[in-house]
Amino acid sequence: MRELRTVLNERKEEYLTYLKELIEIDTHDIGHGIEGGLEKEGQEYIIRLFEKMNADSIEKDYLTEQKVQECMKIHHEGNPGHNYEERYNVYATFHGEGGKSILFNGHMDTMPPGDLGQWNRPPHQAVLEEGKLYGLGSADMKAGVMAAILSVKLLQDSGYKLPGDVMITSVCDEEGGGNGSIVAAMNKKTADGVVVCEGTSDEVILAHMGFVFFKVQIKGKANHSGAKWLGVSAIEKAMKIIRELEEVEHSWLLKYKHPLLPAPNLNVGVIQGGTAGSTVAGECTFETCVHYLPQVMSYEQVVMEFTEAVERAAEGDLWLREHRPVIDVYQAGGAFEMEQESSFVKAFGTAYQAVEKRKMKVAGSPAGCDSRIWKNIAGCPTIQFGPGNLEQCHSPNEYVEMEAFWSAVLIYAELILTWGNQE
Repeated sequence: MRELRTVLNERKEEYLTYLKELIEIDTHDIGHGIEGGLEKEGQEYIIRLFEKMNADSIEKDYLTEQKVQECMKIHHEGNPGHNYEERYNVYATFHGEGGKSILFNGHMDTMPPGDLGQWNRPPHQAVLEEGKLYGLGSADMKAGVMAAILSVKLLQDSGYKLPGDVMITSVCDEEGGGNGSIVAAMNKKTADGVVVCEGTSDEVILAHMGFVFFKVQIKGKANHSGAKWLGVSAIEKAMKIIRELEEVEHSWLLKYKHPLLPAPNLNVGVIQGGTAGSTVAGECTFETCVHYLPQVMSYEQVVMEFTEAVERAAEGDLWLREHRPVIDVYQAGGAFEMEQESSFVKAFGTAYQAVEKRKMKVAGSPAGCDSRIWKNIAGCPTIQFGPGNLEQCHSPNEYVEMEAFWSAVLIYAELILTWGNQE
């Protein structure tokens, strides 16, 4: 570790330049990926860096609707109908000497900058001030991608041979729901251990909640409100259904617990209906997101219990019994959990302690992440750890703390050695 720190200090200016240059490339998603994304220039940049590092293989893997649809059928995962023009993942492999392999995963796309008036500096200008590197995508998650790349470069620059193969996957369309990692997993990219390099505030994330988005459409009968009794308010019928769904949420709160995660919940985030205050609403639509726990709950269970609640409300109402609500699932992502006693988690704990001189902190995340894809679809032991804080993601004046970035480079390098040399 002393040797790695010495080489890192000698190379800091060079390494920092790589991160700055990547941040200054605009790689934002358009319309959450539905309308496309600008990842190409960023992907070309890291291809050149991989070539400079003499990667044993570099692969472009274009995103396709076919793979997304295939994953939806098999795993209930995927975000269909996105524009994939010029959008491809990049995979680089550095061969080792036969030890355990490791894969580092990160996404090249960022969210758009939003209101430029809220930024103190241009969002695509990397500015280092008081130990913080500002710029769009710095925390989410170009620092994580670059820390993984530089961990390999640090080992190369320090004269180490890699004990096992190291693969780095830079994916597209994560902000659109994870299609990039879905395509990678469906194309059989695997390793003996996976690190998702999202920012984790110096914690290792071993669990996150699953999510299912529902849309419910209700038909009523429009009429002038002065003769309300001649119409049927779709809004009022929607309220009946929502109250029944609240009972389901309440039963989940009483039944399910998790040591690292909050209780499951059901949020009604959008409701639209009616045309005027003087008109009985002839239609109403509401959209919800259910967040559910790993292991003790499943996608199938959530869909079944949600549907049953809507059907119960409809069955108990004279109008809805004859005019059934329409339910659509329009997006979903699985829950994730990694066993704390796994050898990969323990190897990470050893590497973390070697760098930070303290035990790792284990946590869960209420927000979904690509970790679920690498654990559930690719079938790999997976952890989530990287430089950056969640509160910086999707925020004006986004930054990454440089101390966290350098620590991540060292921890990843130590993990490559620790894991690769395990029997």
